Amino acid sequence: MNNLVRYLKYSFLCIYMPCLSLIQNKGLFWVLYKREFRTKTAGTSLGVFWLVGQQALQVLALWFLIDVILQVRFPSETPFVNYLLVGMIPWLLISEVLSRSTNLFQEYSDLFKRTIFPLEILPLLSMIFSLSIFLVIYLFVVFILNGWLSLLLSLLVFFVLFLWLLPLVYLFATLGVFIKDFGKVMPFLLTMMMYLSPILYMPVLIPEKYQFYLIFNPIADVMSAIHSVINDHQLPASNVSLRLFVEWFLLLAPSWLFFKRAEKHIRDIV
Repeated sequence: MNNLVRYLKYSFLCIYMPCLSLIQNKGLFWVLYKREFRTKTAGTSLGVFWLVGQQALQVLALWFLIDVILQVRFPSETPFVNYLLVGMIPWLLISEVLSRSTNLFQEYSDLFKRTIFPLEILPLLSMIFSLSIFLVIYLFVVFILNGWLSLLLSLLVFFVLFLWLLPLVYLFATLGVFIKDFGKVMPFLLTMMMYLSPILYMPVLIPEKYQFYLIFNPIADVMSAIHSVINDHQLPASNVSLRLFVEWFLLLAPSWLFFKRAEKHIRDIV
């Protein structure tokens, strides 16, 4: 019983403490956010439009390849472009957040090596910056495709996605400090995950004997939940929601505890 209480405590802290630190250091966070924005747009003539356009061009290239060149047709009433864009943009967000998290503390090491600095806001900074960019793109695309209701539901989807990614970002950022090759392997793993998940294709196109293995792929559940909410305007299937919640809940306490115990070493190692 005591172990369960401790687990629930650390699970709560994984959400509460980063948010509390963000509120307490909102001035610092805003300064860092603006610094991030200037760093990403430095030396470019298009500025913020390049941040948005870079992701949009990537999606457009995939659409052109699959729909125009390969002429893939789906056994569904949902148009292919709807299916692709509704799932691909959140996947690009997930991919960017997780890939960048593996080198997060090394990237910002100049901020905390010689000064007292709240390390817990750095994963939030990376996530919120990426979320703000992709959310602008997603709201525009979803409104064009599905209208106002899907636009409003997109806000809920991105909020839930933020919470779901939170323990993964703290876990990956901490692992990246101690396992130097982790950041090198992550792009390959994310690429494989994209092709093994129903992002560029519908689950029904997977041979029936392999569809069972989708339950072991959390990204497949994320995509299923997003399509249910945005395209179908209904709640995700109960088994999908349950698996996503269990995976998230099981990571909350370990990721936060691992980060807090490694925090003092991060300052020394980086």
